Amino acid sequence: MEQHYIPIKEIQTPHRTINVYDIGNQNIDQQTVDSFGSEWTDFNAFNDTEINLLSQEYFDIITDKMVNTNTVMADFGCGSGRFTKFWQGKAKRIVGIDPSDAVFAADKLIGKDDGIDIIRASISAIPFPDEYFDFGMSIGVLHHIPDTQQAMTDCVKKIKKGGYFYTYLYYSLDNRGFIFKLIWKLSNLLRYLVSALPQKIKAIVCDILAFLIYVPLVNLARLLKIIGLPKSIWSKIPLSAYENKSLFIMRNDALDRFGTPLEQRFSKQEIEIMMKKAGLSTVIFSENMPYWHAVGQK
Repeated sequence: MEQHYIPIKEIQTPHRTINVYDIGNQNIDQQTVDSFGSEWTDFNAFNDTEINLLSQEYFDIITDKMVNTNTVMADFGCGSGRFTKFWQGKAKRIVGIDPSDAVFAADKLIGKDDGIDIIRASISAIPFPDEYFDFGMSIGVLHHIPDTQQAMTDCVKKIKKGGYFYTYLYYSLDNRGFIFKLIWKLSNLLRYLVSALPQKIKAIVCDILAFLIYVPLVNLARLLKIIGLPKSIWSKIPLSAYENKSLFIMRNDALDRFGTPLEQRFSKQEIEIMMKKAGLSTVIFSENMPYWHAVGQK
């Protein structure tokens, strides 16, 4: 048995045994890992309505052929486990993998289920043989890893030939105009400052930003929608994608947006190139938000 397949520790929870593997220091930003561990510890109480709403948007391009009751699937960088939970009961077996304390939030959210394993490991040392999974997904994770291409390749190696890999990566605003991009650049300067704060202070500041930035813009989009303006107009407002989201999700995403030390962004073309370089073909992109999410077959 390969060394990285052997857990260095086993943690027993009321729901399952969580195997912990040596995450090493290859292709990992420990500060970012620690930040997400704290984030998902604070934001783990997603209800079924919120999970289903998010999943309808993210998984609009996933078919029954890709995921069904015969599917063995992996959630690479499962975080709080909200997307693992969405597929609970829809796949034969699911393995949630994360290098941070988020595994305990995922364990709590998912509850006892013999068909779902949660392990603590890094994407650079996934403790499963190559071509093991029928389907793998990595949602909002790979752009927080120093070498995103290598991380994607490491994930795709674990997918069977003929299987599928799905990912969501932050977009480089390649389908947005000048003003939208300018606003984002200003917000990114703020991220550099906020993400460097101590974790507890950072969480408070991000909550304030959610109320000062997210809520007003989202409420403006909601108002324009209510009075009957077409989506082509109100959807141009930054953060308008949250017009159907709860305050909890806005607060969570404000912490995600402004509190994360390492963030990279890619164009649709760059993502397609990375996916094909990782070993995928017939890459399919959704034209809907969030941008960009895509699936490819190995």
